Amino acid sequence: MQFELTEALMDTILFAMEDQNRLFYLDTRDGIVISENDEEFDGDWDAADGRLVSLPEWDSSEGFHLMERFAAGFKNTIIRNKLTSALDKGRGVFRAFKDVMAEYPKAEQRWFAFKGREMRRIIMDWYNGQREEWGLERIGIEPEETGDLVLEDFCFRDAVPEDREAAQALHREYLDELRETLRQRVPEKAARSFAEERTGGWVFPGDRAVIAETGAGEFAGYLAAEIRGDALCVAALEVYPEYRGLGIGEALLACLPASSGGVTRIILDLPAESGDFSRVLLRHSFLPYTTGYVRYL
Repeated sequence: MQFELTEALMDTILFAMEDQNRLFYLDTRDGIVISENDEEFDGDWDAADGRLVSLPEWDSSEGFHLMERFAAGFKNTIIRNKLTSALDKGRGVFRAFKDVMAEYPKAEQRWFAFKGREMRRIIMDWYNGQREEWGLERIGIEPEETGDLVLEDFCFRDAVPEDREAAQALHREYLDELRETLRQRVPEKAARSFAEERTGGWVFPGDRAVIAETGAGEFAGYLAAEIRGDALCVAALEVYPEYRGLGIGEALLACLPASSGGVTRIILDLPAESGDFSRVLLRHSFLPYTTGYVRYL
């Protein structure tokens, strides 16, 4: 028996799939989802040809694999490592994963969007299986615009002198993180020396500075640049660890003017530890122009 998969019905099916305590069916005649525990359920319906259809399979193992995929693809190293550790716990893994997500509301929003999108794709595959049995063509699902879902919760504005203290605090945290990273690769003295070089070259606000704030007004990151001849040189682009991987760095970069007062190019030095950001730069038509090397003696 044919039925139309409306948005409302899809939402009901999605909700039922996550209920692991009851067995649900789709009543194709009335277009509703019912459970064997519902009063209106009639066992005689089993004999009705095609009236009851089992919902897509979904159990804890599918849920676990979905969490694994989300964690593996999360760009923020700190959150990704915490999620991976939570998934390695074995017993209580779902609670551990949920607890990590609760620490990072913006990342949790991205998880809900990812989960909803993937489960809707499963429902659509199930529905297309039904359509093939009816002799109808498969249909697609409209892609959801979820890429900027989290980013919408941040605001970006020009810096003011009062932002200097907050920017400097983030820069100090960045240097501590940098020293810790470098200690794993170079002698400690060299790590300190390199961090000191970054301190000496720090500029804020320079000739152009942009601030990223959360919806609650918390300082999330900043970009500071200064004009040197015909070039606008990005002296600092830093985001707090818990907000990385959400597109904030790219959004800050997009705030730079396309052209301004004789400036013909934008230059940004990308530290080795930020190599992943190169994909963002290439996406914005930046071209690599030099490669730096160092040998510690």
